[in-house]
Amino acid sequence: MAVYSKHPVAPRPAAPPRETTGHLLVRAYSVLALFCVFAHTAVYNTFGALGSGILLVVLTAGALAIWVPEVVAQRPTRFPWRRLPWAALGYAALALTSSLWSRWPAATLLTWSLLAAITVTAVLIATTLTWNEIARAISTALKLILGLSLAIELWVALVLRRPLLPNFVDLPEGKIDPHLYWVRGNLFDDGRIQGVVGNAHTLAMMCLFALIVFAVLYATQVRRRTMLIFWAVLAVVLLVKAASATVYLSIAVVVAVLAAVMLMRAATPRGRGRLYLLFAAVAVVGVGGAVLLRDQLLSALGKGSDLTGRIEIWQAVWERAITRPVFGNGFSSPWVPWDPAFDGWIVNHGLSVFHAHDMWLDVFLQLGVVGVVLMAVAWLALLWRAWFFAVDRPRWDLDARRPYSPLSLLPVLFTAVLLVEGLAESAPIMLWGWLLLILLSFKMKAVPLIGVGVGERTPVISHGPQPRQVP
Repeated sequence: MAVYSKHPVAPRPAAPPRETTGHLLVRAYSVLALFCVFAHTAVYNTFGALGSGILLVVLTAGALAIWVPEVVAQRPTRFPWRRLPWAALGYAALALTSSLWSRWPAATLLTWSLLAAITVTAVLIATTLTWNEIARAISTALKLILGLSLAIELWVALVLRRPLLPNFVDLPEGKIDPHLYWVRGNLFDDGRIQGVVGNAHTLAMMCLFALIVFAVLYATQVRRRTMLIFWAVLAVVLLVKAASATVYLSIAVVVAVLAAVMLMRAATPRGRGRLYLLFAAVAVVGVGGAVLLRDQLLSALGKGSDLTGRIEIWQAVWERAITRPVFGNGFSSPWVPWDPAFDGWIVNHGLSVFHAHDMWLDVFLQLGVVGVVLMAVAWLALLWRAWFFAVDRPRWDLDARRPYSPLSLLPVLFTAVLLVEGLAESAPIMLWGWLLLILLSFKMKAVPLIGVGVGERTPVISHGPQPRQVP
């Protein structure tokens, strides 16, 4: 006869942990925020300045509504305040303070509000999502950009059959500069495509970020890997059609960094020292060769000796920057084109240029030597942590044989791309570049081990005893 016993021989079966509805909504919100930041020009070209401003306010309010109760009510003493990227936040504080001496105070306050909103969003994502969830959220946002880019290019080429202007306005009479178009409809000819972001270089950069994230997620053995291959193929096609010389250079740097990381992981502690000497020698030879063969390289990349007009832009920016070399002329990232200080100052293809096409020169113009030092510290700190985050084996006890996580490659590859981008563009100090700087810096400082620690615990509905995680 079977006898019922209450003796705790084994724990009662429990359902697997499930994510709370609230956390699923946070993940969805993070994807929306990432899409709006990465594809900010698409939002602007769709809703205009007023609509995109309202959307920014709503997203920032939503981020605060999610993040503040999490910090204040649920775990106020456990929030890693000391792990915040203080060098980058110091730069943001200096940017706000510059309104006291800015030559364009209205532009300073307006663009600083944008910087603050993106900072809040980046801190929210780093606080509430795990490393795996961050990679998946970025992947989803980039898939939306790729899919919408293909859709709008197909629509313009096959249905509309004429170039598309921002905000869907009708084409005016006469010939206008092609740089004014949102989408030119070059999908099936030899021209460059702009995608939903409205810029060929930005589209190529989004494709490169997507390829990095897709490769990392593929290596983590995620589900639906076949679909990742499809999205990667689409990213390659769009990248080639966008044809950005800076992105091609970034690809070469990414491959070199990836090879260096793999060599460092396989080397012994003594062998790592020799590798660092080898890397330094290769870097010196590479930079020297690039300087000596710059004309040939520029020709191969389809660039003229003036770097598509950048030389003139840099000269004009330098002449204004050296008038206030210590604290700069005042923060404005991007430059506000309707402000009298920027309207008509530097004109390219009939449009007022809205950044210096070099992040270091841009920072020097706005916040002087002090700003350059703070920005350099912020990026060097990110590069340092990202490098050792990738090359050091994960350890929190005596076990020194744990496998590397493919996710550990994400920060160093993203950082390499952004630093190359900063040589010819100002994107790393604003919008998606600034978001990645804050997000990666804070997440690596707060959670230096993927899958381990409080910051890697996904909120769940309790269904009985949960396995203990390493603190």
